[in-house]
Amino acid sequence: MNQNVNSSKNIVLLIIISILFLALNSILCKAALLNNNIDAYSFTFFRIFSAMIMLLILFYYKHRKITFYTNKNWVTSFMLFLYAITFSYAYLDIDAGFGTLLLFGIVQVVMVISSLLYKEKLTIVKLFGIMISLFGLIYMLYPQEAFKVSLFHSFLMVVSGFSWAIYTVLGKNSKNALKNTTDNFIKASIFITLFYFVFSFEPIHFNTQGLMLAIISGSITSALGYIIWYEVLPNIKIITASVVQTCIPIVAIFLSAIYLEEELSLNLLLSTLIIISGILITMFSKQKMPKISK
Repeated sequence: MNQNVNSSKNIVLLIIISILFLALNSILCKAALLNNNIDAYSFTFFRIFSAMIMLLILFYYKHRKITFYTNKNWVTSFMLFLYAITFSYAYLDIDAGFGTLLLFGIVQVVMVISSLLYKEKLTIVKLFGIMISLFGLIYMLYPQEAFKVSLFHSFLMVVSGFSWAIYTVLGKNSKNALKNTTDNFIKASIFITLFYFVFSFEPIHFNTQGLMLAIISGSITSALGYIIWYEVLPNIKIITASVVQTCIPIVAIFLSAIYLEEELSLNLLLSTLIIISGILITMFSKQKMPKISK
């Protein structure tokens, strides 16, 4: 009994850490791109490359050797690359709040559908919790005034959300978080390199600050954050993982207020309470409740 309690506490702690790291990725990207310290491609390249280096160091320290899968993880790695590159380019010309809503709205939809395909039990209480958290997210991020949005960059954010959702779902099958994450970033570095030669875009540019933000995002918040996230995923259901991720935009916006000096509002505080309520309902609902028939 005590062992199960301790295990649950460890999972919750890992979830909290992974949410913090994933949220910090948004802050680091916004800080770099909004101040034009680095272009979108360079940020993504250095983020993926520095994450790969960090993971290789950790993997070698633990196993004293480097291994590389040649016949698997290619889809997962491509989804990681696709998420990262579209995420960076989307934020070049899209409102941060609307972009976050779009990203995690797509993540929620794709992961709920995936949970049904995986035949996970979706109770009425869990569905109610999901609806509450989504309502809170919409309430928090829905624009209060008329605004214009780039359809192209919105499409990029949709692709980013879809890619992250698939990457997360595939992570359910991970048996070795460090090994799989390292392999994913090795292959993702191949994809991001090929991207440079296949697509033509504006010349790359970066200064010391932009480079450091990209490296921190890669070596710390991405490399370590994704290891932790892949460690968590096999221990929770897909539907729970989807709802937990609604915390990320909340944390990101609070960190934006601190780091980027953005304004905190009463709407933000109220929506936070709504979202947290939905998450708690979904995570701690009993399995014996009536199930939704497919």
